[in-house]
Amino acid sequence: MAVMENTTWPYPSYVPHYLLRGDPFASRLSKEADIIAAFYICIIGILSATGNGYVIYTTIRRKTKLKPPELMTVNLAIFDFGISVAGKPFFVVSSFSHRWLFGWEGCQFYGWAGFFFGCGSLITMTVVSLDRYLKICHLRYGTWLKRQHTFICLAFVWAYAAFWATMPLVGWGHYAPEPFGTSCTLDWWLAQASVSGQSFVMAILFFCLILPAGIIVFSYVMIIFKVKSSSREISHYDARIRNNHHLEMKLTKVAMLICAGFLIAWIPYAVVSVVSAFGEPDSVPIPVSVIPTLLAKSSAMYNPIIYQLVDLKNSCSSCCIKVMKKRRHFRKSRLYTISGSVKDTAPAKEAHIEI
Repeated sequence: MAVMENTTWPYPSYVPHYLLRGDPFASRLSKEADIIAAFYICIIGILSATGNGYVIYTTIRRKTKLKPPELMTVNLAIFDFGISVAGKPFFVVSSFSHRWLFGWEGCQFYGWAGFFFGCGSLITMTVVSLDRYLKICHLRYGTWLKRQHTFICLAFVWAYAAFWATMPLVGWGHYAPEPFGTSCTLDWWLAQASVSGQSFVMAILFFCLILPAGIIVFSYVMIIFKVKSSSREISHYDARIRNNHHLEMKLTKVAMLICAGFLIAWIPYAVVSVVSAFGEPDSVPIPVSVIPTLLAKSSAMYNPIIYQLVDLKNSCSSCCIKVMKKRRHFRKSRLYTISGSVKDTAPAKEAHIEI
């Protein structure tokens, strides 16, 4: 049995997988599989860092003060950029080397960074879904929310993610190597070691996955019901109110797409983690455990692609409208943000959307 360097395993009655197989940081995959994984994550990391960096740069270079939806966009892009820069190079280098190269200290940092930025992204999208829910289903509260409330929400997001990511570093929980050896994550296997380990795993699952995902699903389900029940009522309003409502719904659809992409990327990883935590040892084959991990690591790449697709679609629509109005000067559309706000303009003027 291998012994953790500079670390004492506190649960003698249970030995985790990474102490049973000799070197805990040796890759359990073939050399060819590691190289493929390294190239895949390298491409994902470059696209994610470039895309989210562009979102941050384009948003903050605006001369005007950032609006609440733009602040949310920057916050989500920062988390996605952080997970690309702080985590993926470790994985790529280790996969090319066919073993984890950064020891237990590097494992703790990599695990913390991945969990902090991933949790921060999910909680940001949870706040966005609540914002959409209030603006569509409870207009009075939606109009009450101001810029200072956005800063309070952002502070909460950062504190929430930092709290849960830091718990394993101060004794409640642990970061450990993945079963395939070239990456690190939360030590899900603690659920089989002690009551404290079980409480840690259950708390992480509830507060950092089930609760945020439940809020997101609830918000968008309620929005769908609200839209169905109010469609006839909206048709009797004047053109400006109908246009504003339609724009709000477009913004909501984009936010739903972003949240769905994140959950689709992370839920398979969560399922595999739960099975590993509470199932029999080696209940998940090592090659199978790699696929959800790679899928989860690609989640930070989706949002910039969604932004650009929406930007392209609306730019084309805007161009067609301006051609029909004859020789109106085409302006390059602004970068869209997640939460929406619509400027009150006359019907003859173009409405600017922030998604």
